[in-house]
Amino acid sequence: MALTHEKEALIWKTLNDTRGKIEPSQYQNYVFGVMFYKFLSEKAEKWLDSVLRGDTWANVWAQDASKAAKFMQSKLGYVIQPGDMFDDWNKAINEDKFNITMVSDSLLHFDQGVSQEAKNDFAGIFADMDLTSSRLGANTQTRTATMMSWIDLMDKIELDDNADVLGDLYEYLIGMFAANSGAKAGEFYTPHQVSDIMARILTAGREDMEEYSLYDPALGSGSLLLTTASYMHSAGVRGAIKYYGQELITTTFNLARMNLMMHGVEYNDINLRNADTLNNDWPDGVIEGVDNPRMFDAVMANPPYSQHWDNQSREDDPRFKFGVAPKTKADYAFLLHGLYHLKSDGRMAIVLPHGVLFRGAAEGRIRQALLDNHNIAGIIGLPEKIFTNTSIPTIIMVLEKNRSSDDVMIIDASKGFEKQKNSNRLREEDINKIVETYLTRQDVDKYAHLATLVEIKENDYNLNIPRYVDTFEEEAPVDTAALLADMKSISEEETKLNAELKKMMADLVVTDPADQKILDDLKGVLDYE
Repeated sequence: MALTHEKEALIWKTLNDTRGKIEPSQYQNYVFGVMFYKFLSEKAEKWLDSVLRGDTWANVWAQDASKAAKFMQSKLGYVIQPGDMFDDWNKAINEDKFNITMVSDSLLHFDQGVSQEAKNDFAGIFADMDLTSSRLGANTQTRTATMMSWIDLMDKIELDDNADVLGDLYEYLIGMFAANSGAKAGEFYTPHQVSDIMARILTAGREDMEEYSLYDPALGSGSLLLTTASYMHSAGVRGAIKYYGQELITTTFNLARMNLMMHGVEYNDINLRNADTLNNDWPDGVIEGVDNPRMFDAVMANPPYSQHWDNQSREDDPRFKFGVAPKTKADYAFLLHGLYHLKSDGRMAIVLPHGVLFRGAAEGRIRQALLDNHNIAGIIGLPEKIFTNTSIPTIIMVLEKNRSSDDVMIIDASKGFEKQKNSNRLREEDINKIVETYLTRQDVDKYAHLATLVEIKENDYNLNIPRYVDTFEEEAPVDTAALLADMKSISEEETKLNAELKKMMADLVVTDPADQKILDDLKGVLDYE
């Protein structure tokens, strides 16, 4: 049975109870590390059960450790030695023999046993788990106790052959950690509702493609790649979908690698890189002076908004043939990078701030070039407070490389959402309306407009959504006759109540002079009215 929302909430509460003084942004490294090791260990054990035919892994290893290691590497890309399995940790806990050094030794052995072909996918993936840190406890004993509590919690998570329970839990916890770790933590997390809109638009009509390539140049946790792939009928077929991505922050890069593999993506279908996308074009690009970029069926991104970047000496960079974004706002730099790596018949979706729609100077020139080249296919205005790291409203821009049509589908979806405590959430009906409206490409009153290039030129290439979608709602006209009738009725009721109050006051017997003065003053007010 898959995890219910109640079970997810219980796990989150239990994690918080065991967190102690560790900051959420640091705590997640340990939690995800243990969770991922459990995943890899159980995957290894399941494979061993299918090939050992009654023999034990310990016995095979004892006969020829080198041969046994190469055997597992050839199938999984990594090796977990006998005694280093997650179940071995549990067994040691139950026998009161566990020490945190068991974990550190296992992780060291794992790192040493990654095959050369899988280095990019596994090497250093547990580097963020500092098991000697005082955050885990003042001494080895307390750190051991902390680790035991995490292992015990992860052991209670039941797997199901029909549901990617660990992967779904991992995605849920990424969102929870992002929401509880401050603004910066949200940079690596795109809410599933937004990912879903982008994925459905990118894959519409292409779900039957047997081979499909995805690229996210601002990878984050990898959720955009996973959500897009989930709409392809070939999802889960080894070799059918290739995942590419680049991420600057090493910790986030590790999150993404874990996330993809825990959702069942095989390591040899993953090609991720820990580097600066804008400074280091990848994959491929200019090699020995020759422009040789790798192209993709779909590019999706949620880059950091209006980030500073080094825009010097970029005029000869083929990625930026439409112009160089200003150094204080890299939004169009990310967009142009993604468009450059898009196949001629591919689609791209990118989340950006509203400023890219109307800002002038270099950005205005880039926007005009994109529109004149028919690259911008659609703009979707999202509600504010959708993302954990910013309260500002954002847009999704949809682009294509070679379009014959010059129209732009402009949707104002800023008012359709469910209000939550500190954020807003797109409901299923909101998501469906956005996607269906975009794909239909028909005007919807107060919601969407298919703008022609002629219209856009008349607006000086300004794409600010209110210029094309009028969401103003006139107030209902006031019924003056009914208003006057209500006022008359209220006045008559007030007169009646005053008369009744005066009568009651006349019947009062007052002996205290001070009370009599208050009563007289009140009668005076009523008489005046």
